[in-house]
Amino acid sequence: MHCPYCRGTDTRVLDSRVADDGGSIRRRRTCSSCSKRFTTIEQMQLTVLKRSGATEPFAREKAVAGVRKACKGRPVSEDQLACLGQAVEDALRLSGAAEIPAHEVGLAILGPLRELDEVAYLRFASVYRAFESADDFEDEIAKLRADRVPTELAPQPTG
Repeated sequence: MHCPYCRGTDTRVLDSRVADDGGSIRRRRTCSSCSKRFTTIEQMQLTVLKRSGATEPFAREKAVAGVRKACKGRPVSEDQLACLGQAVEDALRLSGAAEIPAHEVGLAILGPLRELDEVAYLRFASVYRAFESADDFEDEIAKLRADRVPTELAPQPTG
């Protein structure tokens, strides 16, 4: 580990703590050369196993870019896309696997996107699931409608 102040390589760990519910480790360090203190955070690197067999590091921005295309022209803000990207990454990290098949990334996107915007969800699902006809769209729309709880039938809070 290089010191961010003097670029010295002789650093020592003073304290280590688990952070982010076990998703990372925070280390407090000191440099033997300049005596400055700094903090590092170690996080498990997620890799995506592509259909071709190649692997690449998970990139939240790449996942968000695909969703952004599906949201074009929809009332979805960049903040909402950033939150979706974080939710997808969190879900993948919580799986505990260091290597995630590419189709699992798509599945992790579908749930939060469905909650965010149904039209964008249909656009994304049509590409992800390779819809081939209007029937595929109709089937997916029927599932969306079936999963909705009508407000008049929803449980009312008591109190």
